[in-house]
Amino acid sequence: MHSALGVAFAPDGKTLAVIDATCFSVVLMDPMKRTILRAIKLDGAPSGLAWSGDGKRLFVAESGRSRITELDPANGAVIRRLSTGRYPRGLVVAPGRKFLLAADWGFDQLTVIDLASGTTKAKLPVGRQPTAVAITPDESLAFVSNLLPATAATAPDTATEVSVIDLQTLKAKPAIRLPLGSTNTRGIAISGDGRTAFVVHTLGRFNLPTTQLDRGWVNTNALTLIDVASNKIAATVLLDQVMDGAADPWDVTVDPAGLRLFISLSGVHQLAVIDLERLPEILKQSPELLVNDLAALYRGNLIRRIDLAVQGPRGLAVSPDSKLIAIAGYFSGNVVLTDLNGGNPAVIPLGPQPPPSLARQGEAIFHDAGRCFQRWLSCVSCHPDARADGLNWDLLNDGLGNPKNARSLVLADRTPPLMSHAARSNLGACVRAGFVHILFTEPKESDIEAVVAYIKSLKPVVSPYRKPDGSLTDSAARGEKIYNNPQVACAKCHPGPLFTDLAMTDVGTSRPFDRGVKTFDTTSLVELWRTAPYLHDGSAVTVRQILVEQNKKDLHGVTSKLTPAQIDDLVAYLLSL
Repeated sequence: MHSALGVAFAPDGKTLAVIDATCFSVVLMDPMKRTILRAIKLDGAPSGLAWSGDGKRLFVAESGRSRITELDPANGAVIRRLSTGRYPRGLVVAPGRKFLLAADWGFDQLTVIDLASGTTKAKLPVGRQPTAVAITPDESLAFVSNLLPATAATAPDTATEVSVIDLQTLKAKPAIRLPLGSTNTRGIAISGDGRTAFVVHTLGRFNLPTTQLDRGWVNTNALTLIDVASNKIAATVLLDQVMDGAADPWDVTVDPAGLRLFISLSGVHQLAVIDLERLPEILKQSPELLVNDLAALYRGNLIRRIDLAVQGPRGLAVSPDSKLIAIAGYFSGNVVLTDLNGGNPAVIPLGPQPPPSLARQGEAIFHDAGRCFQRWLSCVSCHPDARADGLNWDLLNDGLGNPKNARSLVLADRTPPLMSHAARSNLGACVRAGFVHILFTEPKESDIEAVVAYIKSLKPVVSPYRKPDGSLTDSAARGEKIYNNPQVACAKCHPGPLFTDLAMTDVGTSRPFDRGVKTFDTTSLVELWRTAPYLHDGSAVTVRQILVEQNKKDLHGVTSKLTPAQIDDLVAYLLSL
């Protein structure tokens, strides 16, 4: 099964590198002849691409393998392997500084590698789950998009942020918080003149109940422009139309001439083209009005949405001569090459595409906003990577006015009943309810069966807080003993291997919005390192907050008598699950 995830043109434009995610390979193409030159097999899942300044080297992030592999594109040979965190993602080369920058998705940091020596020069903290990196043309600044909010879901300004790094000092500048409800922040790009950064994201209207979808009531899809000089948001504009959503913007890129901006709309299988020359015409409006205006780009004829011959478009790249744009089709396993007006498309398969398994069909449905009324969102809009978006939602399955934090779907088939109040008896009922009450559509039984198969196929990934061989650190090993100590009683409600007793429990976290309800579903602690914020209302940003600040009565394990060192060890173990 082929899955085109990312694309990158060589500096001379004569070669296009393509990530084939599920085949663990990089495919090199001749974009003019529309032919495949070679496929280079990798050991880990490729998750980022970058060419060296002279085009003689290709860097590929191998997620789960704690490394970036440097390849000779002429013959596919491995030149060297550069150590990183366990889950490197978006890559970018700063040729003038001889830096390679990698988003360390597991440890929420930006890794700066010195290309001359191959050693790590700096590890800089950024936002939560950094996904993509872009640098200014003068290589003075790096902008990092972070997938999820790093705030409590109850915070009045909860949203993702864009991290900014000074590449001269290798110090962080103040992060830029996106508008309220922003999440799924993926692609980022910088204009050729270095004045503007562009970032795409969803914009959840989580402060409204999910009673209807039309006109962006629940979810909208956005482009935010950042003024580089002031380090502030210039504007946020919506990519949707009044009655037609532009679900799940994935990547963004600018043509070298600075005339057009391109955005892959993964959920609706389209390419959005925005007229940058005339975009300032609408930026004079009040930012508060613009972020809620579903027609601003369309009234000015500033955006076109082009249907693509790919399913699930993701990575984008414009050729150096501004003649071609390459679009990666994840579920169709191909690449589309078009001119910058979206015309003359050529479809290049990465290889023979076998019939999809039931789980693969379900994965495609999970990412397809075509199953949603007016295409405002897909399942993945609230469950990125089938986990959670970090927001609280008022889903009405337990009444109106008591929002709950979105939850990961990993092990959902093995941990019924589901939802914080156990509103759904099993996974099938939960999937059906998602179609009916969130996507506002009547699903086919085959669609439910496929999505259930996909969710059942999900496997927890190894925590980056473990040793490279997957074993516990010394601190986590000590924490495991504390966890299993009957006097501390963590394992009483969270016994392995699922780390939940499947029961409803009162751990003292009921809030005024819960209107006297005190018991909540005991969630699994598997992948706890990536499921913040915590508790049913997302009010705890860190595991430590749960154990220390929100457990005064020892209802959530007897932790009040633990020393600070023991708390450290217990946290280390919990983050290793």
